[in-house]
Amino acid sequence: MKKTPNILLINPWIYDFAAHDLWSKPLGLLILAGLLRAQGYNLRLLDCLDVHDSRLQAIPGIKPATRRAFGTGKFYRTQVPKPSSLQQFDRNYYRFGITPEMFQESLLEGVKPDAVLVTSTMTYWHPGVQESIRLVKEHYPDVSVVLGGIYATLCREHAISNSGADHVLSGPGETQILKLLEKLTGYSSDKPSHNLKSDTLPWPAFDLLPQLDYICTLTSRGCPFRCPYCASDLLFPQFIRRDPIEVVDELEYWHKEHSVVNVAFYDDALLLDATEHLLVMLAEVGRRRLPLHFHTPNGLHISGLSAEVCEALFLAGFKTLRLGLETGDDERQQQLGAKVKPGAFSSAMANLTKAGFQPEQIGVYLLCGLPGQDPNEVAQSIRMVLDHGARPHLAEYSPIPGTPLWSEALRCSPFDLANDPLYHNNSLLPCRSDGFGLEELQWLKQLCRV
Repeated sequence: MKKTPNILLINPWIYDFAAHDLWSKPLGLLILAGLLRAQGYNLRLLDCLDVHDSRLQAIPGIKPATRRAFGTGKFYRTQVPKPSSLQQFDRNYYRFGITPEMFQESLLEGVKPDAVLVTSTMTYWHPGVQESIRLVKEHYPDVSVVLGGIYATLCREHAISNSGADHVLSGPGETQILKLLEKLTGYSSDKPSHNLKSDTLPWPAFDLLPQLDYICTLTSRGCPFRCPYCASDLLFPQFIRRDPIEVVDELEYWHKEHSVVNVAFYDDALLLDATEHLLVMLAEVGRRRLPLHFHTPNGLHISGLSAEVCEALFLAGFKTLRLGLETGDDERQQQLGAKVKPGAFSSAMANLTKAGFQPEQIGVYLLCGLPGQDPNEVAQSIRMVLDHGARPHLAEYSPIPGTPLWSEALRCSPFDLANDPLYHNNSLLPCRSDGFGLEELQWLKQLCRV
């Protein structure tokens, strides 16, 4: 066994027209960090999206990172030139996060890494990935860089050709990283490794972050549903659940040891079989009297919002609810998997109101800009949500390679989706048509604000 390697973890910049910190943490990277720490690796995190670095406040031209209720807010941002393929769009383009100079200073702090792990999220945020890797290679040309995450999985060939990484891992990194790092560093631990299929993965290493406004948690991986627009099954092919009591152990640890109060669930199917899973978890939270605030940015399945579940959510301290209605149009609902039956939304809203939730706590996601979608369909859905006293939130469609809707998106989009992931950006309305363009999108946004 060789000396313990030093591993640098990087959460790269976002390059986009807009981005907000809505309980956004590099959870996959921090899960890997927990696994590597348990194997004895020395770790350091370089977070390009750090909103608590006070040095940024004194730099001219950088928009401030404001904080809001429950730990959300804005990232620091700097206007930068648009990539050539986005020059046609009349909007400002930004780098969100720290400056490149700060990145390089942090890169050179401490010991030289034996390997660098870079995560990735949205496919159209790959410029931040490329810039991070370029700077690493500029200073450490002989150090292997490993890229993983969503972009690396969904656009693997593009990442291999364009990211600059030495190795691109697709799919769950937990099943691949130990073997690869042993090959790269010659280090192998005598500590037991963990099995992704069992409930033994170490907790995410949130303590590597300089300050915690909140944490994110996954009580399950993957999703049993197969929505045609969603990549969940491509990222995690199996649906795997954690033990609900062990989840509460984790929440209690971060609350007691790091004073964390706000927790965002990243699950895609949090309410599935709630009696056996979520309700057990929330009952344990109540038994331990943990004063936590819960949030569901990924959206809750409306069919799971029974009176019992809604009461349990309210009593446990859920503060921000996002519901996945998708559409109020019955025909479109059938095309998307028929997860919301007629009358289910009205029933769910009645149950939430009876449980004690206020209208401002309930947001409803509506898909917008799907291939062939009529803006009037979205408008009717918006009115339906408003009539029920909730807040509509437009979820502009982003085409995702490998999903059932991908071929239809390729057919109808005016952009080169297949070769340039920048065109996957939902801000562009990638599947716009003559009857549904940016003007209609602005009209729909105005309707949401009524």
